[in-house]
Amino acid sequence: MVAFVGFAMIIVIVILLLKGEMSPIVVLTLVPTIAALLLQFSLIEITGFIKEGIATTTSNGILFIFSVIYFGVMSDTGMFDVIVNFLVKRAGNNVIAVTVSTAIIATIAHLDGTTATTVLITIPALYPVYKRMNIDSRILLSLTGACMGVMNLLPWGGPVARAATVLGIDANDIWIAMIPIQIAGFVTNIVVAVLLGMLAIKMGAGAGKGVTVEVDQKAKEEEMALRRPKLLIFNLLLTIALIAVLSMGVITSYVAFLLALSFALAVNYPDLKLQDKLIKKHAPAALIISAALFSAGAMVGILDGTGMLTDMANAIIGIIPSLMGQFIHIIFGVLALPLGLCIGTDAYFYGIMPLVMEVGEIYGVASLNTAYTMLIGKNLALMVSPLTPATFLAIGLMNTELKDHMKFSIPIYWIISVFMLLLGVIFGIISLFA
Repeated sequence: MVAFVGFAMIIVIVILLLKGEMSPIVVLTLVPTIAALLLQFSLIEITGFIKEGIATTTSNGILFIFSVIYFGVMSDTGMFDVIVNFLVKRAGNNVIAVTVSTAIIATIAHLDGTTATTVLITIPALYPVYKRMNIDSRILLSLTGACMGVMNLLPWGGPVARAATVLGIDANDIWIAMIPIQIAGFVTNIVVAVLLGMLAIKMGAGAGKGVTVEVDQKAKEEEMALRRPKLLIFNLLLTIALIAVLSMGVITSYVAFLLALSFALAVNYPDLKLQDKLIKKHAPAALIISAALFSAGAMVGILDGTGMLTDMANAIIGIIPSLMGQFIHIIFGVLALPLGLCIGTDAYFYGIMPLVMEVGEIYGVASLNTAYTMLIGKNLALMVSPLTPATFLAIGLMNTELKDHMKFSIPIYWIISVFMLLLGVIFGIISLFA
């Protein structure tokens, strides 16, 4: 009975999240609560489960709030623009230099872990260059998505924060272990950028072979009012120091972001009204994701407290051959990209991942091991999934069809994800055997 209710709960959660008719906050809180009531747990017991679950998500939720606002403010100062303009200028009329610059720009732009911001920094800056040089726009989309997928392994990236919530650990712990895989992924993206640049040349790309695209001057003027070019060095050094502190793990991640954000606002915008304006500008995205994390914590708390997760795993164990069970993390690592295309982020991490982890644990596969494998492919699916709003933002900015983007990019993303998974095994980060 407990396992049956658990499976029914997961199915309902996944369906509701896929349909997108209710907020994840509502779905992840109410559905598990109703499931627990059906199992005859009292409201007092259920609130206790929720309390314990939310307690494991607090640090990651706070991290999200300050990290999103920090990188939003850095974008307002123009720190990313200076880097983008420098790289575009250096690329000149060299097609391969343009595609490699695209990979570098998209990687840097995704430091904030926000897909929409990355799209708005990368595509408007490079699309005119691609049109002018007659480079296939699908290459710009593909490289942007690939770099997003690799950079989203940062601790303030949504998928890592969600996985950390399910595991009940700090997101920074996952990232530090996966840094070698992330670096390898970045190098892989540069190689892919070179290959796609060579492909573009074969397709007839080159200087003066395209058309000119007009830029919205009014929007540009509004953005320029917030720029702080004289403080570029300070902002760069502050961001580098922040990332260095995070990678060393010397202080709590959300404390590091809180301090960095305070310094950034005090130096760049020493005016109360302007500080409030910028915080309010970037806070909604941060708060929505953080609230969803807390709700996911409530769900995880109910799953553990009621014993549903254990009973569901035991039910699955009865039908999975033991030989396959010890490789379940690798199997789902390979399938992570196609699963990520079909299943939304919340449904994937809060519906599928906990169950796979529990089954893996019974076969001797550590849950952290499963998290590593399932993160890689899902991240690469980010910018090609029809369930990701930024996907439509990107293709809208470039007047490209989703089907064309998917046909071109999915094979590339899957190869990168499997290659990164393989490197994870070679580096000893991911254990091949249980």
